[in-house]
Amino acid sequence: MSETDRADHATRFGERRVSAREKARLVRGVFDGVAPRYDLMNDLMSAGAHRLWKRDLAALVARDIGTGRVVDVAGGTGDIAFRLLGRGFRVDAVDISAAMLAVGRDRALDRGLTDGLTWICGDAEALPLADGRADAYTIAFGIRNVTRLDRALAEARRVLRPGGRFACLEFGHAVLPVLDRLLDRYRGAVLPRLGALVAGDREAYRYLAESIRRFPVQERLAAMAAEAGLAHVGTVNLSGGIAALTTAWRL
Repeated sequence: MSETDRADHATRFGERRVSAREKARLVRGVFDGVAPRYDLMNDLMSAGAHRLWKRDLAALVARDIGTGRVVDVAGGTGDIAFRLLGRGFRVDAVDISAAMLAVGRDRALDRGLTDGLTWICGDAEALPLADGRADAYTIAFGIRNVTRLDRALAEARRVLRPGGRFACLEFGHAVLPVLDRLLDRYRGAVLPRLGALVAGDREAYRYLAESIRRFPVQERLAAMAAEAGLAHVGTVNLSGGIAALTTAWRL
């Protein structure tokens, strides 16, 4: 991503142009507002497929790392954390939204999950964690919402130990042109209406739809991960590219 593209991403809130500082505040506000209905809306955004994609992410980390500590960024509601806990990992769930973390804590208590799980309010671009803390770094549907992608990817590398695993799940650009057009129409026209009906917030889901549309294609994200110093970067398209799983190693 060129410096021009980085600056464009850092100052775009959907289709609006804002300052980088204002974008971070606006994004936090979106997730504070939709937190109680966020997981339900993910079902609507992906027709339930996000559950399968998250299962695949957790399975990949378990296969490649075995066990250890995971830093799960943008993980406030606990969806990834709970899957990793079930596989024997310890998890630091980090989120910029205190409201999302509150939802995750409540869900954990309802499930009796207290051991091996830490909730941390923090920014993906400046994680409040020590260098080399994690055996794996995961982020699901969060990377496109950070203001400065290069800083977030650099932080991922910093908190990973040598030999640590990076796994990023994000909505992608469908590899079939017809599917891509259908998705764009659904996200632009239908998703904000669903957001209004289900979450009571049309504008939040207008932003989320626009953020998917404007996010770089999955191959570009993989290139950015390599630029940040991560190694052996690869991308697997899921469900025809509706989502993509980008992985790498910290050498």
